[in-house]
Amino acid sequence: MSADTIASGERTAMQEWRSGWLLALSASVGFSFFSILLAATGLFMGPLGEEFGWSRAFLSSGASISTLVTALLGPFLGAMIDRFGARRVALPGIVLVIASISSFSLLDGSQWMWIALWLVFGAVAVTIKSTVWTAAVVGVFEKSRGLALGVTLAGTAVAQMIVPPLGNYLITEFGWRYAFIYLALGWGGLTLLLCWLFFFDIRARAERASKSAADAAQKAAQTLHLPGLTIPEAFRSITLWKLAVSNFIVMVLTIGLAVHLFPILTDAGVSRERAAWLVSLSGLAGIIGKFVTGWMLDRYRPNWTGGLTLGAAALAFCTLIGTPPLWVIIVAMLVNGYAAGAKTHITGFLTAGYGGMKNFGAIYGFMSSLLTLAAGLGPFIAGLLYDRSGNYTEFLIAGTIGCAIGGLLIVSMPRYPEWDRARGEKA
Repeated sequence: MSADTIASGERTAMQEWRSGWLLALSASVGFSFFSILLAATGLFMGPLGEEFGWSRAFLSSGASISTLVTALLGPFLGAMIDRFGARRVALPGIVLVIASISSFSLLDGSQWMWIALWLVFGAVAVTIKSTVWTAAVVGVFEKSRGLALGVTLAGTAVAQMIVPPLGNYLITEFGWRYAFIYLALGWGGLTLLLCWLFFFDIRARAERASKSAADAAQKAAQTLHLPGLTIPEAFRSITLWKLAVSNFIVMVLTIGLAVHLFPILTDAGVSRERAAWLVSLSGLAGIIGKFVTGWMLDRYRPNWTGGLTLGAAALAFCTLIGTPPLWVIIVAMLVNGYAAGAKTHITGFLTAGYGGMKNFGAIYGFMSSLLTLAAGLGPFIAGLLYDRSGNYTEFLIAGTIGCAIGGLLIVSMPRYPEWDRARGEKA
């Protein structure tokens, strides 16, 4: 199928899936690889804390450091994607992330080394964060964009489901050092293979259909008239700022809870093995959340779908306050996993809808940077509050209030705009 047809947006949903399902699959695996280190952070807290005497707040700070770096570099990544395409950014990035995760096996107890490794990871992981996978998928899918994003972003939920039992097995059987190496080489190697074979965004497809890269660049410039806001217009958009603030708040809280679910369970007397399997339920709920939310975004008002989904996370925090029985904890994990699984999905979908595709990489790069920063702050804030009070009550109360506010902000957004593709402006 030609690049002109791809760009025109005239295909049916079925035609989009016939030509793009391998792209969505490889993007999903790629996003899962970005997520494995964060998903495994709680598993390594115990072994590293016992061996080196580090506190939970310090151990949580690693993810915060990397996400701060990733957040700072995110807008530049978006501009690179708009200029060079997602494939040319993602493939070398996967190789660098494999090396970075493997290097954690060299930890020797130096706190400065821990900080340095997370700084490096943050700098290279920006190349495979949600921006690159989302930009590729929204450029190819339009009629079934919500579901396609659901498939793509389900990768992080797959990681949350598989990494806890897998990582705990690797740590128990081979030690934490080899666990880092096996996760990096195994997961990263599969990701690199699939993306090399199947990850072709709209720019890469145009290049494949042309005789040379130069012809492809000229052809893309002539045919890809993508609608959307300019950068200054996006910066002045109250609607996009509501989206950014809402998802920042909810991301801080839900990721903080997700990372600390494992120690919450073990502190409650649940064995490590059982806790690992219970935490994996959040990943399963996240997968369901992405698919269901994607289906709903394609059919109903996106702001109501997104707002109610994010607001539901308040129930998870509320039910965990005090000393709830195990079944209540499981229900809260499922609710949090469902809402957490939809956050990035909702952000990408609404950014494309309210901001358009003209500068999607740059706009979503900024959005994604805020989400990345929030994802790093969440675990650190939760750990800090725990170290101060010896429990998670303050964090859970903040989560109840914050998630409710985040949901209301999304619900208050105006009706989804329609774009005049011929002129690249709002109709």
